[in-house]
Amino acid sequence: MKKRKSGFTRITTSLMCTAVLFGCSNGTESKEADSSQTKAESLSTIGNQKIIDVINKKVTYDKDDLYSDWKSENYTSIQLNGTGANAEGDGEVQIDGSTITIKTAGIYVLSGKLNDGQINIDTEDKGTVRLVLNGANITSSDNAPIYVKNAEKTVISLQKGTENHLSDGEKYVYEDSSEEEPDSAIFSKADLTINGSGKLIVNGNYNNGIASKDELRIAGGNIQIDAADDGLIGRDLLAVKEGSVTINAGGDGIKSTNDKDASKGVIAIEGGTFNIKAVNDGIQAETSLLIADGDFTISSGGGSPETIANREGSMPVPGQEQDKEQENTTATSTDTESESAKGLKAAVEVAIGGGTLKIDSSDDAVHSNNSITITDGDLNVASGDDGIHADSSILTKGGNINVTKSYEGIESKAITIAEGNIHVNASDDGINVGGGNDGSGMDMQADTEDSMLTISGGYAYVNSQGDGLDSNGSISMTDGTVIVSGPTMNGNGSLDYDQSFEMSGGFLIAAGSSGMAQAASEESTQNSVLMTFSETKSAGTVVHLEDSEGNGIVTFTPEKDYQSVFISSPKLKKDTSYTLYSEGSSTGNEKDGLYTDGDYQDGTKVVEFKISDSVTWLDESGITTAKSGPGGMGNRGDGQARPEGGTPPGDMFGDLDDETKEKAQAIMEKERAGTITREEAQTQLKELGIEFPGQK
Repeated sequence: MKKRKSGFTRITTSLMCTAVLFGCSNGTESKEADSSQTKAESLSTIGNQKIIDVINKKVTYDKDDLYSDWKSENYTSIQLNGTGANAEGDGEVQIDGSTITIKTAGIYVLSGKLNDGQINIDTEDKGTVRLVLNGANITSSDNAPIYVKNAEKTVISLQKGTENHLSDGEKYVYEDSSEEEPDSAIFSKADLTINGSGKLIVNGNYNNGIASKDELRIAGGNIQIDAADDGLIGRDLLAVKEGSVTINAGGDGIKSTNDKDASKGVIAIEGGTFNIKAVNDGIQAETSLLIADGDFTISSGGGSPETIANREGSMPVPGQEQDKEQENTTATSTDTESESAKGLKAAVEVAIGGGTLKIDSSDDAVHSNNSITITDGDLNVASGDDGIHADSSILTKGGNINVTKSYEGIESKAITIAEGNIHVNASDDGINVGGGNDGSGMDMQADTEDSMLTISGGYAYVNSQGDGLDSNGSISMTDGTVIVSGPTMNGNGSLDYDQSFEMSGGFLIAAGSSGMAQAASEESTQNSVLMTFSETKSAGTVVHLEDSEGNGIVTFTPEKDYQSVFISSPKLKKDTSYTLYSEGSSTGNEKDGLYTDGDYQDGTKVVEFKISDSVTWLDESGITTAKSGPGGMGNRGDGQARPEGGTPPGDMFGDLDDETKEKAQAIMEKERAGTITREEAQTQLKELGIEFPGQK
């Protein structure tokens, strides 16, 4: 929900080019990214490519990364014996008590148990060090069990059929007190790869589980991490090709950290299975987070609350700015590491091209400081804040997106729905073009000319307590199917836009309250109808529209109480007569309240009419006069008319004396706090001489 704003602006060509997958560039994207970086440059890597192709251009796997066989090679065996080790082979190994130092490249096979010791890789030559864990159990009370201090590259291979354990202590002791590394149970200053098919159990009691200061690749293995802070860290790159990763983290689950180079700090996942439970972010990339495939179960910040407080059914308090971060006390609202608890997060872009993702987060489920692109995959998310949020732009070009719980379902400055199957449940706005850093709330009115919701295909069902489709700027729909089960309170509308809504194709039906109801703009080339009933209809009451020959246009059963219904369909023709019915039933197939095929029967005729304009306003008496303002929005405080029976969206108490206004605001505050019901609030307001449209 937001404050209304006067003004009517035509859609400009630049607003139509907000999504990178269409080959357009949005000049606002780079401004929204971190000013210290040219991070938005990476958006051009997506183009019309598949996400896997983008990953393949960014990430390469050498033979060393994928090869885990060692028995046919020359290798050095290191047998751990509790307090020390025995080494056999050509590799140079230095054993000093429980500290085993590898000095040359080659293959080293570790087995046995080492108590309070360390495997230190500090090579003096070039080449790859392959460390084969063949049933190894290594603990260290005051440092990293495996420390790659100096090497060109290290590969840790997990031998098939073995279980390997690494564990550190809660405090580290450094030779130089100014040092802060190593700080992880496995810590590498060089490129690190983990492969194989065995199991690795890591307990990072001091800080992190596994960390590389360069690039970290996972090409296989069953990895289980329990970390005091972060689970997996790759500074420049964290890439996963396959494997199984389970993380329980006191900080972030998986992260990249390079914020100095816009081409680095990438997380790229081609496949694998991930089960992540994190106090902070589930997966967090400093630049790009690219997912081509995989099976993800992510819980961050303790998961979404059972209910999102102070949302459902509350009436707006005139003159009071409502910021979602202030309202939503159950969700974390800032991007600082200590407070952020998002499911997926990236500073530049999140791109999802496949996989199955189940996310339960106290903060945004999917978040980008710049852009989000979804081309395929199955996303099932529950959030205590936004389901999917990007500061600059969101594009869906495929996939199944199911936001089961959220404050706002999908939010960005520019949203393009090109393809995909989308279901959104929101305690406030369903699909919201607001923009900015988590920029919902009533005061988000900046840069509205660049705010755009574009629907060119796909299927979207929105169930919202606030506005259904909400744009601080404009809306354009050219194709696709959209169903809105909108708000029941008159302070919100099923459709809500500030500038224009040009409807030229597709099918849209939106049911909800009538106080702030809007239709499409009169400049639309596809015809539409907005019906306002004299009284609220109960949830499940059928609304049916057919032409003069009995051909059905739409049969719909709204999920919640409603008083207005907006319908736009290619079947609506100018100079053609139609009849709208209420109640009755249908024998057709029902999905999200919309019936296909079948017969409508036993309904009650409400009104007959003929379409003569692009937007037809109806009530039970017939066609009403056209309304001024964008889409027939109510009186905006500038002297323009509002739809008959509409609620002024500005200061609805403007004509009251100060004492009465104060009493009214106190009543609405009580309703918002839950100390009185909606009906009790309306009754008390009526006693003050204030009635809402549709109030009985």
